[in-house]
Amino acid sequence: MSLPSRDKIARRAEQEIIAGQVVNLGIGIPTLILKYLNWEKRVQIHSENGILGMQSHCSRETADRNLIDAGGGYIDLVKGASFFDSSLSFALVRGGRLDIAFLGALEISARGDLANWMIPGKYTPGIGGGMELAQKARRLIITTLHTNRKGQPKIIESCNLPLTAKACIDRIITELAVIDVVDDQLKLVEIAEEATLEEIVEKTDAPLMIPDRNLPQF
Repeated sequence: MSLPSRDKIARRAEQEIIAGQVVNLGIGIPTLILKYLNWEKRVQIHSENGILGMQSHCSRETADRNLIDAGGGYIDLVKGASFFDSSLSFALVRGGRLDIAFLGALEISARGDLANWMIPGKYTPGIGGGMELAQKARRLIITTLHTNRKGQPKIIESCNLPLTAKACIDRIITELAVIDVVDDQLKLVEIAEEATLEEIVEKTDAPLMIPDRNLPQF
């Protein structure tokens, strides 16, 4: 039985994490990575509300109501986890201490710009920490569905929505493909088993470099 698209993205994204890294998981699909994380890698999960050592999400019935992630979800902790205030948490982010950050997206441009915080006409509490995570993490990976709820491409020539950060993205992982941003261009590097090259091109509204070889599948 095949995984739901969001879980398929999260499972593939987990492969990007290297042993010993400090990792931040944004709201949405990135949080699903915890379901597939190999804890033998001994990574540290950072949450910008002031936690280093987040382990997994838990139910309301078993939760300690004082322990939540940046999105308000109840969490468990690994042994030795630490707590700190928001100023220190963002000092870690701004200081380049995060090895890798995973964020969701509303729009992605052909040169790796990210828009993920506001849709005009809809309420938003603000840009939050996404702006700094996008700019300061050593590596930024976007985990997102390839199209929005209306079936429109999220990967487009130029973002129409307010930007989170410019030219910040290293890799994009969707349910259809893995795409790298290389020299302000998009390069297809992997294709999902169930996807076709024609489908990926049709659902990507931006120029896409396609290598002249058989692409790895996931």
